Amino acid sequence: MHLTGDTSSSQRPSGREPPRPPPPAVVEAEQQWIFTEEELLQAPSIVDGMSPDEERTLRKKGVNFILQVGMMLKLPQTTLSTASVFFNRYLMRKSLKPSAGYKPLHHYQIAATALFLATKVEENCRKMKELVIACVRVALKDPNKLVDEQTKDFWKWRDTILYSEDVLLETICFDLSIEPPYKTMYEMLKYYGIEHNKRLRNASWAFLSDSCLTELCLLFTSRTIAAASLFAGARMAEVDIPGENGKPWWEVQHVKLRDIRRACNMMADIYEATAPKDGERSIYVGLHTPEDADPTGA
Repeated sequence: MHLTGDTSSSQRPSGREPPRPPPPAVVEAEQQWIFTEEELLQAPSIVDGMSPDEERTLRKKGVNFILQVGMMLKLPQTTLSTASVFFNRYLMRKSLKPSAGYKPLHHYQIAATALFLATKVEENCRKMKELVIACVRVALKDPNKLVDEQTKDFWKWRDTILYSEDVLLETICFDLSIEPPYKTMYEMLKYYGIEHNKRLRNASWAFLSDSCLTELCLLFTSRTIAAASLFAGARMAEVDIPGENGKPWWEVQHVKLRDIRRACNMMADIYEATAPKDGERSIYVGLHTPEDADPTGA
């Protein structure tokens, strides 16, 4: 299958403006949070003696905490994605290992605070009481745990979240402008008039949901992750995405194919062996592609 489409004859849907590149100020702000794989191995916890595998596991546990609490509160995926980014960025500045005069926050405490902040940034606020109850229940792995203002756990978590909000804000330099890749991916689907292709949409969405549990948000821009999800979804759904004016679709969307392939390859390395859901073939099977391969054979 070719993902470039017929670039000589394909045209974008009439009446649609071509995608504009992200504003330079947005690009500059996001770039300070993009790292190389080598730089990820210099995260504070690893520098302080934690193994890279353990650090990666704690990141995943923290994001899982965000997702479970978010599901209890019926929060949209975009809010959970933003919280995951805040959580991962925090761990590039602060260690999870204690040292002389420094007591780190637990990864669940950071996750809860990141979710609290994300609900405000994405304007999906929940009552503090609801958030605290959900956090306690997920932390204790007891979805029916009785939690109210009369219990010690309630006040412990409430105070921790309120105290840690300032710590989180200072650590991420009050940089709250995040463009969730879900929104960008859906805009790409609409641009090509393929947003109603359920198989394509679901496969792309699954890629983004899986990416939240990885460090992809520290390695690639939000726009690249969105394009990679569309690339993976198109392969899975066997959809040709048209080019335009002699350019392949990823160039029209201001994304480099090499970055898309790197992101897809990383996701394939992590999830290729994962059992597919509902018996459907995994979107990661056969996704691995040499980064410098001929685009027309993509």
